[in-house]
Amino acid sequence: MSLHLHKIVLPLNSFVLELDLELPHHVTAIFGPSGAGKTSLLDLIAGLRQAASAIIRLDDFVLTDTTTGVAVPARSRRIGYVPQDMALFPHLSVRRNLLYGHHPEEESNPLFGFEHVTKVLELNAVLERGIIHLSGGEKQRVTLGRALLSSPRLLLLDEPLSSLDAKLKNQILPFLKRVRDDFPVPILYVTHSADEVSALCDEVIVLEQGRVLKRGTSSAIFGS
Repeated sequence: MSLHLHKIVLPLNSFVLELDLELPHHVTAIFGPSGAGKTSLLDLIAGLRQAASAIIRLDDFVLTDTTTGVAVPARSRRIGYVPQDMALFPHLSVRRNLLYGHHPEEESNPLFGFEHVTKVLELNAVLERGIIHLSGGEKQRVTLGRALLSSPRLLLLDEPLSSLDAKLKNQILPFLKRVRDDFPVPILYVTHSADEVSALCDEVIVLEQGRVLKRGTSSAIFGS
């Protein structure tokens, strides 16, 4: 599955996000400092923001085309989004958070079934707990599980380890590798950590001030 980002132009506060990319790899890192436009790009792909000009296509499925007026609603894009703040519902149990927005009747691939997702992310022991009783690492796994249970065509991860300390990052990284290896879904992984890119991603897109500064493998970009 290939993601095409054609002539994206989005005016931001101090600069313009301007991209033209084809992303054919399984896991692509969107790398750069704060304010480079990384989260804005994910919001455009997810349908949470509208560009002044853009064509966004996932294989043959057109998500956005400002030239023809196509703007598929976010809820219909089948894109799993893991935001920085996780956006879990504190008044719901882990199980109910996981099942929010999940429609078993639409499930076409058992890999995205409840039993498989909770097994891969090792969540069965906490299903009946409240969110407020979870550790930061457990919350992150619940957020990943909720995104996977939407049977996504594309998974967007916005700095999923940024709020965790070094110990928790080391605990969660193997779960991110499991998601990469167990689920046949392309992933855009936003980060400013070269170590995460090297551990998880096939290609790196380096953004600076809304434009692509360079792209390549992690070894080519970071020299490791």
